[in-house]
Amino acid sequence: MKGFPQSMLSLITEFAKMPGIGHKTAERLAFFILKSHPEYAKNMAEAILKVKSQVRFCSVCNNLSDTEVCAICANTRRNQDVICVVETPNDVISIEKTGSYTGVYHVLLGNLSPLDGIGPKDLKLEGLLNRVRDGHVKEVIIATDSNTEGEITALYLVKLLKDKAIKLTRIASGIPVGAHLEYADQATLSRALERRIPA
Repeated sequence: MKGFPQSMLSLITEFAKMPGIGHKTAERLAFFILKSHPEYAKNMAEAILKVKSQVRFCSVCNNLSDTEVCAICANTRRNQDVICVVETPNDVISIEKTGSYTGVYHVLLGNLSPLDGIGPKDLKLEGLLNRVRDGHVKEVIIATDSNTEGEITALYLVKLLKDKAIKLTRIASGIPVGAHLEYADQATLSRALERRIPA
């Protein structure tokens, strides 16, 4: 790209690597950083480094956390008897925004995708099984996406957990087929949780 100093070119290149950021947007972001107060740029750089060094996966549910156990798992007011199984930390955030779910979560960190070579061993299933085996869990809500991979994952979870002494449910219709939970509006997601059906 002609006309850009090397440092600007490097910044544009890094911004353009982000999902959903095209070349023009990357240029605008680079110019925004250039025009901003040096303190802003310093704070942004520090925030990025802090996220990379401090954020980890919760040792209980695999949600994002900056401590060993995330705030949801550590909250004694949450219903520890009900676990909502989701694919990604983004799904936890989407459900939390509804304000209607008071249980805890288990994040699989992916879904089953045979075409991509992703099998059960690639998901965080053992932790879920251990939590169910402990005997405190009364219900597992399967809230995987309603696309092909999400449905395959849901079917596998039902097979894995059907002989356990727990109630197995699946979020109800209202989430369009093929949709991702993180893109569902809060009212739809809240209704899908409230009207969950036996899995």
